[in-house]
Amino acid sequence: MAVKLEKSSVVIAGGGSTYTPGIILMLLKHLDRFPLRKIKFYDNDFERQKVIADACEIIIHKEHPEIEFLATTDPEEAFTDVDFVMAHIRVGKYRMRELDEKIPMKYGVVGQETCGPGGIAYGMRSIQGVLDLIDYMEKYSPNAWLLNYSNPAAIVAEATRRLRPNSRILNICDMPISIENNMVEILGYKKRSDIVTKYYGLNHFGWWYDVRSSEGKDLMPELKAYVKENGYLVKSDLEEAKQHGDQSWNETYRMAKDLYAVDPTTLPNTYLKYYFMPDTVVEHTNPEYTRANQVMDTREKEVFTACREIADKQAFEGNELSMDEHASYIVDLATALKFNTYARMLLIVENNGIIENFDKTAMVEVPCLVSANGPEPLSVGTIPTFQKGLMEEQVAVEKLVVDAWMEGSYQKLWQAISLSKTVPSITIAKQILDDLYEANKEFWPELK
Repeated sequence: MAVKLEKSSVVIAGGGSTYTPGIILMLLKHLDRFPLRKIKFYDNDFERQKVIADACEIIIHKEHPEIEFLATTDPEEAFTDVDFVMAHIRVGKYRMRELDEKIPMKYGVVGQETCGPGGIAYGMRSIQGVLDLIDYMEKYSPNAWLLNYSNPAAIVAEATRRLRPNSRILNICDMPISIENNMVEILGYKKRSDIVTKYYGLNHFGWWYDVRSSEGKDLMPELKAYVKENGYLVKSDLEEAKQHGDQSWNETYRMAKDLYAVDPTTLPNTYLKYYFMPDTVVEHTNPEYTRANQVMDTREKEVFTACREIADKQAFEGNELSMDEHASYIVDLATALKFNTYARMLLIVENNGIIENFDKTAMVEVPCLVSANGPEPLSVGTIPTFQKGLMEEQVAVEKLVVDAWMEGSYQKLWQAISLSKTVPSITIAKQILDDLYEANKEFWPELK
């Protein structure tokens, strides 16, 4: 006889995001293992959220009218009686992401939303936003978990470690999961649970050092041989790009072969291209039309147009919006916490000896077993000098950013940007900082 699972109440913080409809479709697909009694949306932008919420309410009630739905801008209404807060906020929206990308490009420096000066600027905006979510949750539903996949996760994780050390927040990223899905396809397996991986690093800054089948077969030789020639590019990526007109991810996956070449003992996270090959990235980026522009001209328009059509028709045919299936890791995490499954997942946690020869206070991304008590990180041991040196530099950047935010320190933020591997000199770092500060005065603390 099947056990009836207890239903959960969730609030999606960032209800006006273009990713929200795909997450709703994904949640509805997985109700058999993560049943829901209530879904709420929370956003501080009423008009933006309303477009998404009107469509999502139709989607939810078409097949599951028993699930209660609410969209609100009121924190008390949103965060009362919830078991999980699923957070993917973007403070400053795409308007500020565009500046994060274009301001560094003026000085020949990588412009990217989570890496280098752009990621630092975004981090300075995101810290207060995520702290607010934690505070709302702890006030209105103190036993809930906050599952944060808001970027830049590394800086957010360091800030919450220091400023909300006892909070029930878990920081998670989908990029390693997307790469592992490609690994599954490369190896000819069907699903991600068919392989078991070992990984270490910082968020958007890490390496796989062991990949095996669920039966224990070493798959690294086969994977390395493939990545050496093709990167992580697979047939499904080419088909997806052809359908949606997005070639940028193909280039990112293809460039993994160049990242792999510098250390063939491991397999790299694709985001390392911004640190290892910033000159190549800048050379192939149009400073007048960056990734933010691409997203605004494609995904942003497509999702909002589809949501308005669903609301106008008061019907969902199932082909207007695509499911964010890779985001099923959110359900994996929530299910593990709710039902004590001890799922193995990559999470961002305090090092505290997991990597023996690395800063104990660093927020590292490593495999964990997740139960009702939270994550239990799996030991990594010692790491090589090459990775250790790179990680020490990058974690110092993240800590300096949080220092700057807490202290209102211009000096610390200048140091953080200067220390980033993407920035060539302290002079350029200062020029970028001054421009970013001027652009972000609405969002950053005052710097002295």
